[in-house]
Amino acid sequence: MTKILIVDASNSDCRLMSGLLTRAGYEPIIAKDMEAAKLEVTKLSPGTVIVSVMKFRGGTARVLIDWLKAERYKFPVLAVVDNLIPMEIIDVMCDWGAVNIIQRPAIDKQLVEMVDRYASSENVMFVLDHALIPRKSDDFRGIEQSIGKIAATNANTIIFGEIGMGKEQVARQIFEQSSRSQKPVTVIEAGGAAHIGDHDPTSSKSEIYNRIKGYFTNADGGTIILKNVELLTLDKQSVLLHILETEHPNVRVICTAAPRLLQMVTDNEFRANLFYTLRQSDIKILPLREVTEDIAGLADFFLTRHAKDNDEPKKHLDSSALKALKLHPWPGNIRNCTTS
Repeated sequence: MTKILIVDASNSDCRLMSGLLTRAGYEPIIAKDMEAAKLEVTKLSPGTVIVSVMKFRGGTARVLIDWLKAERYKFPVLAVVDNLIPMEIIDVMCDWGAVNIIQRPAIDKQLVEMVDRYASSENVMFVLDHALIPRKSDDFRGIEQSIGKIAATNANTIIFGEIGMGKEQVARQIFEQSSRSQKPVTVIEAGGAAHIGDHDPTSSKSEIYNRIKGYFTNADGGTIILKNVELLTLDKQSVLLHILETEHPNVRVICTAAPRLLQMVTDNEFRANLFYTLRQSDIKILPLREVTEDIAGLADFFLTRHAKDNDEPKKHLDSSALKALKLHPWPGNIRNCTTS
């Protein structure tokens, strides 16, 4: 029987979710605080799904997900949310790393369906490391060359691309090939940048300034990777621009961005002077539907991983399967390849 870990301090919600999961044939396990959750995670077997509310005793879903990543656990996390707006949902899934969300008012309708999707033995979630997946297209060879050239400089860089194209892996490669590779690297989610850094309440500066400034202080001599820079509010943009232009910190900034950032600059939704300060160099990653010659290699990579992780013979795709994959629109790009 597949176990499902529920991380929630609410007795009523735990009873509801446990009942739904038990009737669906799962074995629910409940952890009501962060320490209990960590302890239960160490006992889990492959195929387990974690269902976590946004806040619970001693922690949050985000802190739990960050800990799972740091400890290299690969269990998918479903976040139980309370009527979040679309941008907040994007933050939870794209930035935090939750694989999906469950709306609390619809737990009875969504919980089992979502757990089925991610607990199924046919749905294997790969967690990729910082290395780039080898690809054969001319576009990818150009990206590899750009990484080497940019890494040899100290230029701030923006990496443009749709969701799921490995922008953070490219950013990591620039860092690892640079002269700053022995110094700190800090990864910041732009949507939450002003809520995570340290704040000194006795400071005369604003809280946003103190928190963002703290990142630069901690990364002195190293690199900051700012993910999804288009999600910075105008207030955060102003603070970041002030720090970069006025204080000149010894920190390189590598940003990842959705293609719409360019239109945001045109529409005055993103400060042009900050944009050009951050875009001293750039890399554009084409979506998978535009580089279909990479699909065969990617498929082979994931089939090899699947066979190795599950101690199974490696499978191969025939010509008709490859043709179907090349016709697929791939809205999630390579990230969409990591679930089968």
